[in-house]
Amino acid sequence: MLETDVAPGVHRIEDAYTNWYLVEGDAGLTVVDCGVPTSWGSFQDALKAIGRTTDDVRAVVLTHAHFDHVGFAERARKELGVPIHVHENDAPLTRHPSRYDHERPRSLYLATQVKAMPIVASLVRNRAFWPAAIKEVVRYDDATHTLAVPGDPILVRTPGHTLGHTSLHLRDRDAVIVGDAFVMLDPYTGKRGPRVVARAATADSERNLRTLDALAATGASKGLTGHGPAWTGGLEAAVARARENGVA
Repeated sequence: MLETDVAPGVHRIEDAYTNWYLVEGDAGLTVVDCGVPTSWGSFQDALKAIGRTTDDVRAVVLTHAHFDHVGFAERARKELGVPIHVHENDAPLTRHPSRYDHERPRSLYLATQVKAMPIVASLVRNRAFWPAAIKEVVRYDDATHTLAVPGDPILVRTPGHTLGHTSLHLRDRDAVIVGDAFVMLDPYTGKRGPRVVARAATADSERNLRTLDALAATGASKGLTGHGPAWTGGLEAAVARARENGVA
């Protein structure tokens, strides 16, 4: 599913209940997150729909390196020759995207969360759990404040979901691509947000909740999440709601 202009020049693509984004800039396109392996087809379709080609793609930026966000990243690196940017703390995860830290066994959720079953089934159908390892990445660290890629994103440190999780503030679009810092749909429970992802996929939920302050501080109106529709009621309100909802 393609939703164009969720923020000016930012397009949301959803595959297997997972979002990734195309960000237009003066110098071309940035892909933010890469969905699931089958998202490569959606990528081609989305480019055509917005009047672009693969020649316009300049970079991939990962908010984090979980299996359902690195989908076609390695294919983009190999076939398009574009760099894959990721925080240094998530760089090891790009080589093993399914070996992520989490606070509770995933089996507990798979056995009890009935609302999440269609989501898990869709992830399996789209080979989400078996993405290709990324063989080469461009690392950035906490001292890096912006990336020189189309869209000129400001890096907002939001560790907790993963240790290197980073959100992207598109100041001129009044939006932040928040990845899974908070979501509008929790893939592990089927509950709708704003909320922090369940402990089945979160490395440090306490830290995750604490670092949401950085999102509120942006003052942006829109939060573009890794799962579920855009939040348009201001990030300060989204953060308050996420904290009220707690962690499953």
